[in-house]
Amino acid sequence: MTMLAPAGASPRLNRPVDIRFKADWGQANLTRIAGWLAQEIGDRSPATSTFSIHAGRGGADAVDALEAGEVDIALVTPAAAARLLYEGTGPAGRPAAPWLRALGSIAHRDRLVVAVDAALPAESVADFGAAAGQLVIATSPDDGVNAIGLASHLGMNLAGADPKALVAAGARFLYDERPFPLIHTFATGHANVVIQEAVMMPAWQRIADRRPVRYLEWGDAALAGLAELGWPSAIVEKGYLPGLDHDLLTLDFADFVLLCREDLDEEVAYLATWCMVQTRGAIEGQYAHLPPDRTPLGYPLDPARMRDVPVPLHESARRAYDDLTGKPPLTDGLLWT
Repeated sequence: MTMLAPAGASPRLNRPVDIRFKADWGQANLTRIAGWLAQEIGDRSPATSTFSIHAGRGGADAVDALEAGEVDIALVTPAAAARLLYEGTGPAGRPAAPWLRALGSIAHRDRLVVAVDAALPAESVADFGAAAGQLVIATSPDDGVNAIGLASHLGMNLAGADPKALVAAGARFLYDERPFPLIHTFATGHANVVIQEAVMMPAWQRIADRRPVRYLEWGDAALAGLAELGWPSAIVEKGYLPGLDHDLLTLDFADFVLLCREDLDEEVAYLATWCMVQTRGAIEGQYAHLPPDRTPLGYPLDPARMRDVPVPLHESARRAYDDLTGKPPLTDGLLWT
């Protein structure tokens, strides 16, 4: 495949391609990102090219689909989970994936937060054991795919609150694949603990409408153990969540990572990365109506940060970032701008 790129013009492919993306359930950010890139790559490919977006879960299923050759580009969140999947330090029994490569990351400032009914006798996650009989914990399942469930259960174990032991002592877990049903369950009083992400979304602002809440620290042991695996911690600033009266140190849940195999066609990898960098205004424009600290996709996107990924860059992606250093993005003719 030959990349045609007259001086000053967009690169183009001169042979039709069939590019398959693995995204999220359909209504969230990963699908929107996939749609943006499908259109921009398609505009620079022969008319007979085809593009498809496969619904997914944004977790280990993305890596499975790449390994099986079912898709060409897959999206995972958060970046920390992508690193664990690459290194084989994530879900139990999963081997490392040294063939995994990245095209870049899209900014997503997020945290995994533990909130409890303030009436519970718990000041940290380590206190769950003593209060087990009172706990109804709303979080995602640790099923080998869901990154929220993976981090939640790893964190509890490292904090000395083994979920299996909690259940044996009378705790109940309410599981859902996505954050928002669980946040609603907590907000309406059907759970008294929630461990979830998507903290920038409006649902989190309603969790204290019915009763006071408390936000728990994971504790040094949990944060240190996760850091050893490559999962960093981060701050939620005082006042960002209802009733949060101090800076909260918790688990980082940042960024959307675009993954591929090391054998992805080099010209496709180059063009996909070129489109990410040069047409970024098209995706930024879809979120610019939201305040910068309340958007699920951070803007403006910074190419230097986009290339800072938790797994090795595809060599053609690296070349694209180098070629585009210092060049302004496109501003004309983009959708949503």
